[in-house]
Amino acid sequence: MTCFNFAVVACLLACFSLRCWAGEADVIDATANCDADRVCTFSVTVQHEDSGWEHYADHWRVLTPQQEELGKRVLLHPHVSEQPFLRALSGIAVPRNTTEVIIEAHDSVHGYGGSKLLVNVP
Repeated sequence: MTCFNFAVVACLLACFSLRCWAGEADVIDATANCDADRVCTFSVTVQHEDSGWEHYADHWRVLTPQQEELGKRVLLHPHVSEQPFLRALSGIAVPRNTTEVIIEAHDSVHGYGGSKLLVNVP
């Protein structure tokens, strides 16, 4: 095998390792429950093929349409055998003029980039 072929094979193997294979974290469902003061609890379902500590969904966040972060739910461990998984975050104050927010997830290898959801704020 030439050095070039060996390099190509090595690159392909690296790209198909578990670390890369899991892909990005996707938000597949989310709801907002808010009180009269627009302090909300967000329940978010994330799907990610967590492979362990080296590649897992490590947080999700709530953004205004102008990309202002309103809150972040840190995920303290991989969810290898719990997919998809649901987690909540409460105490998020949503500005009165904001009628919808964006929920996006982050993973420890790819960062942000998976499917996001636009959620109506009651």
